[in-house]
Amino acid sequence: MNRKIISPCISICKNDPSTGLCFGCARSQDEKKIWKNLDTTDEWKLENLNILKKRMKDSQLKTFEKSYDEKIKFGKLVFSKDLKKKPQN
Repeated sequence: MNRKIISPCISICKNDPSTGLCFGCARSQDEKKIWKNLDTTDEWKLENLNILKKRMKDSQLKTFEKSYDEKIKFGKLVFSKDLKKKPQN
């Protein structure tokens, strides 16, 4: 079964002014465009996901992984009560 690789966007669409990377998914503007390109391969997307996770600091990675897992599970982002209760350090 061929499963679509879901975009890493977790709807925190603000860029860090010093790096230009998104605070939510750690992608650059160029990477966002590549993700939207219909010719982009699943191999590239998987490799890029690994790169993005390596860019993230611990607290950003925890929030990203929890949100991205929800997005994969439910097909969309679902507000998590746990994220509201427990600030990520």
